[in-house]
Amino acid sequence: MAVFLLAVGAACCLGLGFVLQQRAAARAPISDFLSFRLLLDLVRMPDWLVGLFLMICGQALGAVALAYGEVTLVEPLTATNLLFAMALSRWLTRQPLSWSGWSGVGLLALGVTAFIVAGRPHSGPNEAGPLRHWLVFGIVAGLAVLLTLQARRLRPSAKAALVALAAGLIYGLQDALTRVCGEIVQDEGTANLFTHWQPYGVGVIGLTGILLVQSAFEMAPLRMSLPSLTAAQPLAGIACGIGFLGDRIRLTTGALTWQALGLAAIVFGVVLLGRHPAMPAGVPVSETVGASEAD
Repeated sequence: MAVFLLAVGAACCLGLGFVLQQRAAARAPISDFLSFRLLLDLVRMPDWLVGLFLMICGQALGAVALAYGEVTLVEPLTATNLLFAMALSRWLTRQPLSWSGWSGVGLLALGVTAFIVAGRPHSGPNEAGPLRHWLVFGIVAGLAVLLTLQARRLRPSAKAALVALAAGLIYGLQDALTRVCGEIVQDEGTANLFTHWQPYGVGVIGLTGILLVQSAFEMAPLRMSLPSLTAAQPLAGIACGIGFLGDRIRLTTGALTWQALGLAAIVFGVVLLGRHPAMPAGVPVSETVGASEAD
């Protein structure tokens, strides 16, 4: 129950923080796309700082949840951040939820429930060896790099979707390394944590993820980026959990079927919610470009 509450609390902070960050990032110059200058511009905006604070709180709660629970359990729960983002966006826009919104809510909730109940995620006897560890890590990181490179050639809305997808993969890796850091602290103590590479990896990946997310938020409305981000993170986290952290799920035919249906429902629910009219539209790219040229 404690892990459940921590993960849902993390989802709440993340969802609210993402909305505030996108409202600020939409006002940033388009020329800052995928540049660290973007972060320098954003730190001058109070609403972005509030959103960043909420996101950090969410990541901290998620880290505590990961220290005591499996990645395969925590990740589906944190995917519900879109529900909280929808709630804030609906309050800001006064937009009714409608059938598509309620359908997204239902699919996301049922998908998370189906995956957790059918899979019964639990820790295994040991983690994978170094070869498998780096193979899974490299595949997920490599996909994130390829998506980011491909996004440069596309129109703004497609850029936002692909860069957010890459950010979701990166955050899934960050969650997996956070879980490893928690295990190191439990086994060796806090003093020995920084003799390992994982905490530094968490920092580098976290900074990279922030840049990717803000670049995605800058390029297009939230409905173009948040679904990709929210769907990719739990999938990457689950892949890492099973791939090299030693997480286990039930492998019977019936259990695997329900788990697959649950993950599919999560993805479809995320897409429906993310594309709902209540999601803030942000500032049109043409207006932002015009403002930049005027400056």
